Amino acid sequence: LDVRATFFVTGREVTENPEEARAIAAAGHELGNHSYSHRRMVMKSYDTYRSEIEETDAAIRAIGYEGPLHFRPPYGKKLFGLPWYLSATGRTSIMWDVEPETYPEIAEDADAFVAHVLEKTRSGSIILMHVMYGSRAISREALPRIIIGLRERGFEFVTVSELLEKRI
Repeated sequence: LDVRATFFVTGREVTENPEEARAIAAAGHELGNHSYSHRRMVMKSYDTYRSEIEETDAAIRAIGYEGPLHFRPPYGKKLFGLPWYLSATGRTSIMWDVEPETYPEIAEDADAFVAHVLEKTRSGSIILMHVMYGSRAISREALPRIIIGLRERGFEFVTVSELLEKRI
């Protein structure tokens, strides 16, 4: 269906699966930093923020990815220290506004999943999905219908960097 997306990856998963990470980038997708361990990044030390973020950047760069590296906090949790670290290091924190997998009654039914995304998506929306995990078969099943449905409504699919450029 020829869609480019941004995949926020953990450093641990990139380190353990470098070929898969390279394949994502080689397919034209953007990679983003989602911390090294996927632990909550609230009320942690400066060294923890630095380690989690810098080690992930290094893992992503080690597979040859040269594009921009935005950051998405695990679980969307961020208070004081993390935003300060991101700002001090010139990084953009990315959140989302459509998250169908959060609601069990939606996440377990492909029709409900598609309907939810089509209803909630607006211009500039970021849709959070975890299609890479075996437990997300419904997400994978729904994805082609989401793409077709959003295109029929006039939406285009862009990476997070492209979306940020359009907002300027």
